Amino acid sequence: MKRVFLIVLDSFGIGEMEDAIDYGDKGTNTLRSVSSSPYFHMPNMREMGLFNLEGVELGGKVERPTARIARMKEASKGKDTTIGHWEIAGILSPKPLPTYPDGFPQEILDAFCERAGRGVLCNKPYSGTEVIKDYGEEHVKTGKLIVYTSADSVFQIAAHEDVVPVETLYEYCRMAREILQGEHGVGRVIARPFNGEAGNYTRTPRRHDFSLLPPAVTMLDQLSGAGKDVIAIGKIQDIFAGKGITEFHYTKGNEEGIEKTLAFLEKDFEGLCFVNLVDYDMLYGHRNDVDGYARALSYFDEKLPEICAKLRDDDILMMTADHGCDPGYTVSTDHSREHTPFIMYGKAIRPENLGTRDTFADIGATVLDYFGMVPEFKATSMLYGG
Repeated sequence: MKRVFLIVLDSFGIGEMEDAIDYGDKGTNTLRSVSSSPYFHMPNMREMGLFNLEGVELGGKVERPTARIARMKEASKGKDTTIGHWEIAGILSPKPLPTYPDGFPQEILDAFCERAGRGVLCNKPYSGTEVIKDYGEEHVKTGKLIVYTSADSVFQIAAHEDVVPVETLYEYCRMAREILQGEHGVGRVIARPFNGEAGNYTRTPRRHDFSLLPPAVTMLDQLSGAGKDVIAIGKIQDIFAGKGITEFHYTKGNEEGIEKTLAFLEKDFEGLCFVNLVDYDMLYGHRNDVDGYARALSYFDEKLPEICAKLRDDDILMMTADHGCDPGYTVSTDHSREHTPFIMYGKAIRPENLGTRDTFADIGATVLDYFGMVPEFKATSMLYGG
């Protein structure tokens, strides 16, 4: 019974890509920034070969890494969660998803307000924590929804849970998702509920993402279509709009995501367990919190021996990322255009350094290859020959 556990350490970039300057990300390196923290400690990933990856010049290389490793290059045009995960699963995006540095067009807002029956506030790129500080009180007084965006392709709606019940907020997001198609097809519509009093508003954990439907066949479709299990942990279900997924479990953070992964390591299934650990990005990268990011990575590394100990003889563990979000890059709090790591470990896996790969999609091809399947997308497996 073959199983693959694919864990995405959300935003764990390992150094700028050649075209980073085109994205305003020259000089970004998430790994370098977090490694400067006194709380950074990743001896287990070091033994697997994290610091042996091409282009990584820190942390101390090991003579014989225990895993099969590669530095991944993003072929798609973008640096966001949706495009990164889609490419891992086999979809290349030659055009970036639309972004709105000047806010959304009035016709979009008019259509949304008509459907929702409420007005809107803000309509600018904004930090999610700052926007509720600046617009939260007016929202509570007027009932208008706080609509904002970021450097990513997102339409975000913030609302106080006492003013707009969470399920109602989700329904507003579904309305926006129906409107935002075609040329205005943003990657994600995101519900951002918050609570508290004026001057002390706090976002709650009931965030929910409403993604575009993936526009082509992914490894998830191929696996589930062949009768394999595709288990999604974290926000994977939302990123793929449920397409190709047979079972999903949301989480409130990294610790719960790791615990659910450990639980599935004890269960019988055949197929893929696809995990997203979002805290690196959401809680630390976007907030320029170097120490917090370092602590979270160190915690994962501490749990890695427990994860590996539960692997069966035919299991494969894969670890990667979907983009960067350099917490030490104070010019911006946005995602960064970076290479990502790929580390593949298991009793049947021969350790080898595969250099730099041309696309994240090689990961999807590798998963399919393990199950004896040929990808319906252009990519090359890293399972055996490299």
